[in-house]
Amino acid sequence: MMMEYEHGKKRKVRNRQHQPKAHFLSLRYLTICLCCFFVLLFFFLSSDRISVRSDSLRPSLRVPALSVLSSMDSIQRSFHGRFPPLRVEDRVQFPDHVLLILSTRVGRGVKELVCVYHGGRKEETLVLKSISSDEFDEFRSVVRCPNAPLNYSSSVDLQFNGDLVKKKMSDEKKVHDWAKVGYEAVIDGDTVVVFVKGLTRRPHKESDPSYYKCQFETGVEVLVTQALAAAQEVVRCVLPESLKLNPEMFRVSVIHIDPRGRSTPALPSVARVYGSEKKSEVKVKKKHELCVCTMLWNQAPFLREWIMYHSWLGVERWFIYDNNSDDDIQEEIELLNSENYNVSRHVWPWIKTQEAGFSHCAVRAKDECNWVGFFDVDEFYYFPTHRSQGLPSKNALSSLVSNYTSWGLVGEIRTECHSYGPSGLTTVPSQGVTVGYTCRQANPERHKSIIRPEMLTSSLLNEVHHFQMREGVGHMSLVESVAVVNHYKYQVWDTFKAKFQRRVATYVVDWQENQNQGSKDRAPGLGTEAIEPVDWNRRFCEVWDTGLKDLVLSNFADQVTGYLPWQRQQLQQD
Repeated sequence: MMMEYEHGKKRKVRNRQHQPKAHFLSLRYLTICLCCFFVLLFFFLSSDRISVRSDSLRPSLRVPALSVLSSMDSIQRSFHGRFPPLRVEDRVQFPDHVLLILSTRVGRGVKELVCVYHGGRKEETLVLKSISSDEFDEFRSVVRCPNAPLNYSSSVDLQFNGDLVKKKMSDEKKVHDWAKVGYEAVIDGDTVVVFVKGLTRRPHKESDPSYYKCQFETGVEVLVTQALAAAQEVVRCVLPESLKLNPEMFRVSVIHIDPRGRSTPALPSVARVYGSEKKSEVKVKKKHELCVCTMLWNQAPFLREWIMYHSWLGVERWFIYDNNSDDDIQEEIELLNSENYNVSRHVWPWIKTQEAGFSHCAVRAKDECNWVGFFDVDEFYYFPTHRSQGLPSKNALSSLVSNYTSWGLVGEIRTECHSYGPSGLTTVPSQGVTVGYTCRQANPERHKSIIRPEMLTSSLLNEVHHFQMREGVGHMSLVESVAVVNHYKYQVWDTFKAKFQRRVATYVVDWQENQNQGSKDRAPGLGTEAIEPVDWNRRFCEVWDTGLKDLVLSNFADQVTGYLPWQRQQLQQD
C-alpha cells in the first residue's frame, strides 16, 4: 500500500509538471487561430469582392472564377496588405475616352483606380479620376479613362492606391486606334469568328473571303489560316489544327490581301480567346426554346418590366450586352436572377457595334437556344387576336415559335412594329411603358425578328432588324392581327433625349447629327438640336390603342393594391 501511495504521489507530481506546458501550447494554438481569422477577415473586407450599396444596404457578393492556386496567391498578397498585381495589357483610343484592358479581374466600380497621363518632360504627370471600371471576361477587366489633355501622351497608365499599375513590356507605349483594330473573337465549332474595325465595310453585303486571313498568336507560335466568310465587321476563319486539339489562350487578328495577292501586315488586335471557351466542351442538357438578346445603354429602370412581361410570354433566357452603362444595371440583373430569371450580362465596351454584338450573341446562344429574339428594351410583343378572342396570352410567344421548330425551311419569324408617342405625358409613367403610353402612329414601321441561330449564313450578316439566312431557308412574316411589337420609341422628352443622344447601331447616326434626316431611325420633324419642342407630348399620336395596357392590368396588377410587380419593386427601392 505504501509503495502504491508513493507511485501515485510521483504520478501527480509529474502531471503537475506537464500542465503548465500543455497550457502554454493551447494558448499558442489559440493565438495562431485568431491571427489567421483576422488575416482572412482583413482580406475579405479590404477587397472589392464584397460591396454594400448605401442606398439599399443589400450586399453584393462577387466571386471571380479563379483556381485554387490563384485564390491562395491572392490571400498571400493580401497578407502583405497589397491588392493582386494589375497589368495593363492593351489600350484602345475611342473618340471620347481611352479604354484600358487589364489582365486581372478587378470588378465593377473600383474607386481606387486613377488614370495617369505623361507630359513632354519625363517627370511631368497628371492624374485624373477614371470614368468607370468593369469585369470584361473570365480573366480580364476594362477601365475607361478620359482622353489625354493637350500636350499629354495618349498612352495612359493606371494607379491603384498610390502604386503604378504594371505595363506589358513588349508594347508598353502602344495605343490602338478604334478605327483600325480587331476587338473581339469567339470560337464556333472548328472556326473562329473575329470582329474587326478597319476593313472596307460594305453595309448589308457579304465580302469575298479570299481577301482575308486570320493570324493566331499563342505566345509560342504564330499560325495563319484562310477566311471562310466575311461581312461588315465579321471575318470567320478556320481554327488551326493545333488549337482544335489543344485549345489555349491566343490572340487573333485579321490580314487583308489586296486584289494583286499581296498581304498587308495583320491589323492590331486586342481580341483574345481562351481554351475554356471552346464550344465543343460546353454541355447543355436541353436547349431553351426561346431566348432574347439585346444591347443597351443605361436602361436599368426599364429592364424589370421588359423581362418580367416577356418571361410571362415564354422567354427562358436573356443575354444582355451592356454598352458602357453607368447606371445600376448590374444590381438590377442580380436582383432579377435572385427571383429565378435567367439573365446574363455581357460587358461590350465597343461603341456603335450593335450588328456585330448581335452576331456575337447569335454564336454564343446557338448551343443554348432553339430560337433567339433580337429586340430592344422599349419593344414589347403583343397578341391582339388572343386578347380579342379571350385566349390566354401566357407563354404565347414561346408557343408561337415552337410551332415552327420542326419546319426545316423557316429560320426567321418577323413581326411588324407600331411606334408609340408620349401620349400626352410629361413625366415617366409610374406603372411602366406598357400602361403609360397608349397613343401611336397609324402605320407600322420596320419589323423585329426571332431567328434560329443554326440557320444563319456563316458570315452572320445582319441589319439589326433581321439576319440573312443560309440558302434555302426563308422567313415567316406574321400578320398584324396575330402579333405585333409595341415600340415605345418616342417617350417623354427626358427619356427620349437620353436614348437618342447615344445610339448603339453601327449604321444609324445620332439624331443630333445633320445626316439622313429623312430616315425612320430619326424623329420626324425634330431636327438636330436637343431642344424639346413645345408640342412634344402630343406628337406621334394618331391612334389610341389600349390593347396591351388592358392585358397588362388584367394579368399583372395586384387585386388589392392595383400595383404592378415592377412598380411595386420601384416603390420598395424608393
